[in-house]
Amino acid sequence: MPTPVLRDNSDGQTFPCSEKDAVAEEGNLLHAAPGAVEGAAAASTSAPGLGGGDLMGSSWWWRTRSLNAPSPVQQFGPCGRIMKNSAMVMQIQDPASQRLTWYKPPLTVLVIKKVSDASVLAPFVQLVDWLLQEKNMVVWVESAVLEDTLLNEDVRFKAIRNMLVTFKDGRDDLTDRIDFIVCLGGDGTLLYASLLFQQSVPPVMAFHLGSLGFLTPFRFDNFQEQLTSVLEGHAALTLRSRLRCVMQRKGERKHESKTQEQDPADADARPVANSILVLNEVVIDRGPSPYLSNIDLFLDGKYITSVQGDGLIVSTPTGSTAYAAAAGASMIHPSVPAIMVTPICPHSLSFRPIVVPAGVELKISVSPESRNTSWVSFDGRNRQELFHGDSLRVTTSIYPVPCICAQDQISDWFASLADGLHWNVRKRQKCLDELSDLTASGSEDTLDEIENMKLYDV
Repeated sequence: MPTPVLRDNSDGQTFPCSEKDAVAEEGNLLHAAPGAVEGAAAASTSAPGLGGGDLMGSSWWWRTRSLNAPSPVQQFGPCGRIMKNSAMVMQIQDPASQRLTWYKPPLTVLVIKKVSDASVLAPFVQLVDWLLQEKNMVVWVESAVLEDTLLNEDVRFKAIRNMLVTFKDGRDDLTDRIDFIVCLGGDGTLLYASLLFQQSVPPVMAFHLGSLGFLTPFRFDNFQEQLTSVLEGHAALTLRSRLRCVMQRKGERKHESKTQEQDPADADARPVANSILVLNEVVIDRGPSPYLSNIDLFLDGKYITSVQGDGLIVSTPTGSTAYAAAAGASMIHPSVPAIMVTPICPHSLSFRPIVVPAGVELKISVSPESRNTSWVSFDGRNRQELFHGDSLRVTTSIYPVPCICAQDQISDWFASLADGLHWNVRKRQKCLDELSDLTASGSEDTLDEIENMKLYDV
């Protein structure tokens, strides 16, 4: 598979920053993209009101836009500082600079469509025909797609049916066979793509042809222009982190010491048979039992708390706008490295959702005092029972899902919040000028008269 890589975006976009923050930004400038510092200096001389001069010659200076937080200073007061050690040396790529490029032109594309939806059939045929005829690409589809009765009645599809390469979920391994993924439908198609690729995932371009479409930013109207642009390497990426979940059954041989010595990246690169990567969340609930769940939660081997309630949601930032949002959690931008832990109807008013660093390992087990077992599901699939003595280990995987942006990471996310969830939608409050009639009216006005004035209509 032609491996896509990320390239820095030194587009010169800048914003003002106070001189006081210059020291804190020093680390960012040292690791900035080539030309970023020079671009900031040029902006400082040409920006209105700065009057020219060097980079620090004014009370305001300009730096390149970044989604990373400023690098913190290493010294605290006259005596304190962070102790230096090799573990603190790391490189963090700015999410705003994540853009797609290809080592070589992509040749194979997997098309995933929403099942049992007749409205997707026409776009599916149109897309596949265009990829085959215009782009000369090898098109893969799931074998179940060819069993669709309505699709097989389409004259245009009959002409290209034998040109498609098929696979069967659970039998065929697609690793290193697919260069590019196109999803037609709703958010479920993207979750299915994540399930198919349990290690490295090809870039995913998702078209909104489903119900909610929170993870599908593209519209199908001009798919030819949009696909051509992506295939030429003109695309921003959102790297959506996934959770690596490992079930450990009671009685299985434990390798605690070996796991602690092993590099987490190596462990993720060689997944065990009972591990699975999830894009949204892993849910632990009480299942059909009438009793409360009683689940013990550990973080990096340390006991944190016991969850008594209907269950627990462990989600990625992508999953924070799914089940976790319905359970009262905050919504986290997918570029934030974090894991969210959200209780489901906890039997405690003080048990609020928490966010922990992405590098920790969570261990979840049924409490010895629990009256019942628990049930676990992964992105709504593979539901299985968690017995006493079993444990579930969850940490962030090194294999994210690279989702192609329609605009950029910020615009796409807030557009999804507005369109999919109607986030913060309400009638606008009228300004005082529009209420002048109310202030001019006397105290003799009745409530009925005020309602007749329709003051609250937009």
